[in-house]
Amino acid sequence: MRNDAVAESKKRPAAALTIDAGEPPEKRVERLIEESPVVIFSRSSCCMCHVMKRLLAAVGVHPTVIELDETEDPAAAPVAMMPAMFIGGEPVGGIEGLMALHLSGRLVPRLREVGALCG
Repeated sequence: MRNDAVAESKKRPAAALTIDAGEPPEKRVERLIEESPVVIFSRSSCCMCHVMKRLLAAVGVHPTVIELDETEDPAAAPVAMMPAMFIGGEPVGGIEGLMALHLSGRLVPRLREVGALCG
């Protein structure tokens, strides 16, 4: 069954992210989480956010990163604690969740499953 899901995700073209200025921030956040294989809500000064981005870059993933200190409405963030990460629309949590996936060997297969990694 997973092979079918992976094959199906490879067939679908990547959805282009769109910006609708009239869209409420909460809806925009929900849509970004649904449309992007990997999303990180971050703060540019957060060292744990930096570690998450570096780990993902090391395995070849280019996540959608929302820097909340650069947005107009940080209250639209889905969680109060930063960093917050979503893979395939599902919450991973912060650095602890990402590291748990990585150390258990489940990170790369999950990233492949959602189409964030090829091969």
